[in-house]
Amino acid sequence: MSNEIEIGRGKRGRRAYSFDDVAVVPSRRTRDPQDVSVGWQIDAYYVDIPVLAAPMDSVMSPATAILLGKLGGIGVLDLEGLWTRYEDPEPLFAEIASLEGGAVTSRMQEIYAQPIVPELITRRLHEIRAAGVTVAGKLSPQSTQEHWRTVVEAGVDLFVIRGTTVSAEHVSSTAEPLNLKRFIYELDVPVVVGGAGTYTAALHLMRTGAAGVLVGFGGGAAHTTRTSLGIHTPMATAVADVAAARRDYLDESGGRYVHVIADGGVGRSGDLVKAVACGADAVMLGSSLARAQEAPGRGWHWGSEAHHPQLPRGERVRVGTVGSLEQILHGPSDQPDGTVNLIGALRRAMATTGYSDLKEFQRVEVVVSPYAPNSPYTPNNR
Repeated sequence: MSNEIEIGRGKRGRRAYSFDDVAVVPSRRTRDPQDVSVGWQIDAYYVDIPVLAAPMDSVMSPATAILLGKLGGIGVLDLEGLWTRYEDPEPLFAEIASLEGGAVTSRMQEIYAQPIVPELITRRLHEIRAAGVTVAGKLSPQSTQEHWRTVVEAGVDLFVIRGTTVSAEHVSSTAEPLNLKRFIYELDVPVVVGGAGTYTAALHLMRTGAAGVLVGFGGGAAHTTRTSLGIHTPMATAVADVAAARRDYLDESGGRYVHVIADGGVGRSGDLVKAVACGADAVMLGSSLARAQEAPGRGWHWGSEAHHPQLPRGERVRVGTVGSLEQILHGPSDQPDGTVNLIGALRRAMATTGYSDLKEFQRVEVVVSPYAPNSPYTPNNR
């Protein structure tokens, strides 16, 4: 049965769903939340909670990456951000937080025009390694060929190649594109790559040898890709499609498992629950962690798209501060809106539906249950 809808006589479109459009359904069994496991493993690294921090300056500094690692997750540092462009970026974070009105984008473009300093890449990654946590750093596809050797020699454990859209078949008439398959094959560290929003795109990325695929583009809280480029993939459908690609690639490759990481649209604990229910092994959190007291953004949130020199596709958004990073992840919570104690909520959802670990929970029943756009129950600040 097709779920295509006729847009007009010459165009049809497939119906897609966001996390707001779906709900998890309890089963015949319940469990004690303390008996639920939320750990997972990517390559050789066991991770206590299914959370990677988005490599965004408003979310991750070397200090917050270390803190997140000690709290059980993985902090991914943006190796093209302020920490690798400036010796001491703290005054610039304060300035960005204080900018008003139309000056925000143009001033951020000026700040981020400063060139990346390879020595700072090395220094920041060494700082994280010295703390004894998993070291993860991100480059965009455009910068990978220039800086990858510096990153690897600095001792990164997990290499993240992240862009608004990353494909295994980039075509360019002016420059030699990054050959992901050759690059990953020659690298000695696991690579997580994305974003991808469709079955076909994800399957091609899996065939490059990636250890994980980031799912989503245009759907984060600080993105304006939907309005500036018209590109958007509702996340429930995207995660389910990429999970299907993972299943088919598992058969095709003779048993090679590629992790699916939801990256976008996971603003609150209920979104995290639904991401795993739709097939994600883990989530990459941006705005959720930007609300932490320790976050470098000081209650503001932005990504690299916000300061693109030619076509900004993001903005600085106010997310506020709701508690410490530890409270946001592990509680206790004094907020009823799903912004605090994300892992506690995941444990309770899994226990309420009777599942004991994340892989089992991916089989939970999900129903389509769209809410009215203006309903008070529809999450804000996504």
